Amino acid sequence: MTVALHDFIVPAERAATGPPEARGTARDGVRMLVADRGTLTHARFRELPRFLRAGDLVVVNNSATLAAAVDARYRDRPAVLHFATALDDGGWVVELRAPEGVPFTAADPEPGTHIHLPGATAVLRAPWLPPARRLWIADIDTGVPRLLARHGRPITYSYVAQRWSLDYYRTVFGREPGSAEMPSAGRPFTDRLVTDLVAAGIQLAPITLHTGVSSPETGEPPSPERFRVPDNTARLVNSTHAAGGRVIAVGTTVTRALESATDATGHTRPASGWTELVLGAGHPTRAVDGLITGWHEPGASHLRLLEAVAGADTVRAAYRAALDTGYLWHEFGDTALLFHSD
Repeated sequence: MTVALHDFIVPAERAATGPPEARGTARDGVRMLVADRGTLTHARFRELPRFLRAGDLVVVNNSATLAAAVDARYRDRPAVLHFATALDDGGWVVELRAPEGVPFTAADPEPGTHIHLPGATAVLRAPWLPPARRLWIADIDTGVPRLLARHGRPITYSYVAQRWSLDYYRTVFGREPGSAEMPSAGRPFTDRLVTDLVAAGIQLAPITLHTGVSSPETGEPPSPERFRVPDNTARLVNSTHAAGGRVIAVGTTVTRALESATDATGHTRPASGWTELVLGAGHPTRAVDGLITGWHEPGASHLRLLEAVAGADTVRAAYRAALDTGYLWHEFGDTALLFHSD
């Protein structure tokens, strides 16, 4: 199958409609396609240690997933409100969706209008990323953490066949609540696999990046996201490179955070705040030598980030192989390990 980097079709049957545990597969038993210096290898995720080497550093995202979807009514129509990002002024970035997990088309959101929630109200202030109108800044008249704890559930989309509890959307690294959607590249890790990596001389270090919501409109840039690269992680990235080791990012979130903290010389420093960094062929990675990732939709900005890590040819070959051999897409699907092409 011929695959252009940003123009391909994912058959409907390739959507993972539920967690692998429901398919009789362990978290670390999902498939993993490894692309390394022109060679493609099919494996299972639990085999990750054999593709790394002593002295490598695996950087993970310790952001924990929120129960960020709440039933709502907008202009007397049923809806679901997704809480995407907490803002510094107390507002929230939100997305209005239909109960079926598809875009809300019953009425156009407008500034000043009210979205009714269980025991609370959200008032739309303005679009978050104009001219796009998918995401809005909203003011909520109650404490959002309490609202989500009482009435929230994980964000899901139409390809997920049923609702799953928040436990299925947690990773073993999640310690800092804040992600609207699961940092899904870390989902296949288990405690045993982490132990195997450490026993093989491979270090792990955390960053925090709180994810927003996916499904952007065509042409919509990646949303600004809150992140933190701690001092110890920055030191480990630099010392790993100095010793000839490789830095492997677990997910596009980790890649974005590390590269936001890395200067033009490749030196990584502690950093925190908001990142608007967009990586691609014109902005290759300086800190990240390899990337563990899920499979992304055609046109997704994440594909350009993959290209920034591994190069367009490697990404194209990996996607061609994944489509040809039955890999599964989305947060409960299969994975890839892509190394820098040099």
